[in-house]
Amino acid sequence: MSVIALCSAKGSPGVTLAGQVLASVWPRPVALVDADPAGGDILWRCRTPQGGPLNPDHGLLSLAAAARRDADETNLSEHLQQTNLGQSVLVGLSSQEQLTGLGSVWTQLPSLLARHTEDVLVDCGQLSAGSAALPVIHKADAVLVVVRPDMEGVAHLRSRLFQFGKSLRMGDADGTPVLIAVATTYRDTQSATHLQQLLDSEGIPARVVGVFAEDAKGAGIFTSTRAGAPGRTLLARSARVIAQALVSVPSVEQRIGMV
Repeated sequence: MSVIALCSAKGSPGVTLAGQVLASVWPRPVALVDADPAGGDILWRCRTPQGGPLNPDHGLLSLAAAARRDADETNLSEHLQQTNLGQSVLVGLSSQEQLTGLGSVWTQLPSLLARHTEDVLVDCGQLSAGSAALPVIHKADAVLVVVRPDMEGVAHLRSRLFQFGKSLRMGDADGTPVLIAVATTYRDTQSATHLQQLLDSEGIPARVVGVFAEDAKGAGIFTSTRAGAPGRTLLARSARVIAQALVSVPSVEQRIGMV
């Protein structure tokens, strides 16, 4: 199994939506974990198979409570909920005010996720120095940064990769692979290539792996505001390329064994 951390460099380029879409096309069983310290969106976007709201108390909050009692016996599976799209999700915080209540559980979260028997996609929100989700990002098998290809998005991405490159040991054989996905229109055939050329020219060992195509109708299906088949959306079709790149990344154990 692998743990993949999803984050943004700045703003809201669609990390949560990216996680939902990736989970829908993932070629193996996978759980989607909402660990955005600023407050998650999975709780509000998803519905139960019966069409009702998800339980806000059964997710990250209940996982944290169980870990405080006995971290060694805490099982991520017991805190997951099923959605109407057939996904297994761990709902996150309903507000940023709940952040302090989790306390030291943030440092335990990487080991709790690593013990899960299936792949895990973790929405970590914004990649920043003060983020409570940094332990998850640093222990992940790979980090996927979602970015918009405008001047601000690329500038913040470049800044974050320089800032965190050393702690992630980017470029080392046993360091954390950093992959980039560009959120843009499907007609944009140049931005991903140009971004990779920029990263290469500056010696930043991150790999651009694809595009999350802008798709308002598809986004409506994933946010429960529109009916339809998620697998047929432009979003899902574009995400399959990114998912394949992510599942091909060796796990931490495999990379250490290669050294």
